[in-house]
Amino acid sequence: MDGRSIRSSMGSFKAKSKQASLLWAEGFREACCLHRVVVYCLRSREIAIRTGQCFLLNGFIFLGSILLLRSVVIPTLQWVLPDVCMLNKSQELCPFGGISRFYSFLQHGLIQLVYVFWFYPMYISSFILNTLWYNDIAKYGFFAIEKHGTSSSELSAEKDMSASDKATDFEGLMIEVAEQVYSVLLLSFFFLEVYVTGFVPFIGKALNLLLLSWMYAYYCFEYKWNYSGLSLDKRLDFFESNWPFFAGFGSPCVLAAFFYSPLVSYGVMAILFPLFVLTATGSEAEKVIVSQRKKWNGARLGRIPIFFSSDYLSMKVLSLFPIGSHRQARDQKAL
Repeated sequence: MDGRSIRSSMGSFKAKSKQASLLWAEGFREACCLHRVVVYCLRSREIAIRTGQCFLLNGFIFLGSILLLRSVVIPTLQWVLPDVCMLNKSQELCPFGGISRFYSFLQHGLIQLVYVFWFYPMYISSFILNTLWYNDIAKYGFFAIEKHGTSSSELSAEKDMSASDKATDFEGLMIEVAEQVYSVLLLSFFFLEVYVTGFVPFIGKALNLLLLSWMYAYYCFEYKWNYSGLSLDKRLDFFESNWPFFAGFGSPCVLAAFFYSPLVSYGVMAILFPLFVLTATGSEAEKVIVSQRKKWNGARLGRIPIFFSSDYLSMKVLSLFPIGSHRQARDQKAL
């Protein structure tokens, strides 16, 4: 009896693992449908302009500056301010130790000045501009899809589904504000969780990669869900119930920048992110997931509470504010 139970459990585990792997592959494939970006750029001049601006700012200026620093500025400083002790090939004690230390200090100080007065201000300004441009790209992409009828049935279904949940006038505005505040807190705490997992021994890197994939997948689809009017509780339910698909969708963007230094990773991610925002906007994720589910006779993988700790911390923070805001956010989640 025990042997049969074990074999049955192993068989169920293998089936679930295979289903999750196929759904992950579907998400990865959806993310790689970058031909949609070309189509949308041809349909909308605004998308082409904003996408081009992202490439110019993040690729040419930001990453180009890093390349210039590493290939020109630093070698020039090393040539002008050399380590005289390294040039001394004899094994005797270097008589120029003080000068060498001064040159090294000067090199380090000048490089830090470049970071303080160029890279960090550029990082902050590019972050602000990217945030505005990503929103424009998603907005124009959404309008381009509606205009040309692509995914119109899915988008209208999402609008109809969420319209009944939204209140009107002032109450609706307050609920929307509460939703946005809760969403910002949720994603902020989730980002902190992603950062902390990077320090976990042995499995930290793998766990960090998985959580980053989920985070960027959520960011990509959030633009579409905002414009389609899908309520926050339905987003989270759909996301956590189909976790393999979104882990697969976020993987290409994360893998492309995962192994670089932080500044280079930011530049690469900033170039690629608007492309995946557009692929997410044009993705028929629900149809893909339902199609996969039919192959497994409607079997579901089960929901993973990806945002459990972030949700708990967000509600704790909201509880510090007037009870009305807290209650609104809690009621909105329960809708």
